[in-house]
Amino acid sequence: MTASIIPTLENLYDVTQEHQDRRGYCTLQWRRGQLLVKQPGRVKQPYLPSLDSKRSLVECLQHSPVTLVSIDPKLGEVLLRFWADACEEAQKPIFLSIPTSNKLPNQPWRQLQRLIDWIAAIVLLLLVSPLMLGLIVLMQIDSTGSLFCREWRVGERGKLFQSIKFCPHNITPLGRWMSKYSLDNLPQLFNVLRGDISLTGSRGWTLEDAVQLNKLPEIKASWEVEAQSHLLHLDSQTL
Repeated sequence: MTASIIPTLENLYDVTQEHQDRRGYCTLQWRRGQLLVKQPGRVKQPYLPSLDSKRSLVECLQHSPVTLVSIDPKLGEVLLRFWADACEEAQKPIFLSIPTSNKLPNQPWRQLQRLIDWIAAIVLLLLVSPLMLGLIVLMQIDSTGSLFCREWRVGERGKLFQSIKFCPHNITPLGRWMSKYSLDNLPQLFNVLRGDISLTGSRGWTLEDAVQLNKLPEIKASWEVEAQSHLLHLDSQTL
């Protein structure tokens, strides 16, 4: 059984301020398997109730042919996190829209750098694994909270990923000591293994940075196509 983001297409209307004030309201465009999530405009399109509920959006994405979601950072941090959480649960990659005028890095060099990062991360994990295990034991003794915390960040080509960190209580001596020596960042070695970040590069933008500065990594998104995009107005029950 499939679900549909669009319940009906018979009643189209001009977007009003009332609809724009809804938490999940945005304009959707469809481009060769890619779903573009943009700022609302004065266009005729149906109201999409699925965008008001993360559970409904997850179900729609899971049963849709969408292979990639691209979202405009101008929608704001709340909506970015809402869509990112839904896409992660639906196992759909999500990117922030970035300028297309910039060039891709040299691919052979990029692949070599990835290999070097992967090997270095493996070696470092083997070396620091006793320290990490010790910190986990100390954190369990020191507090009853979560050991790890995740934060959405913007990586290469605008891809959103969750950065992994230890989550010590900074008000405790252990937490202050870990923060002082950046030991809370040790789990980010797993992000390096996954290719989210590089050992020698940036750890990525926070969503707040992406929204406030509207400045993303200057790398062209290779998944973008030049074909003319069309407004999402399909009556398929698979989206």
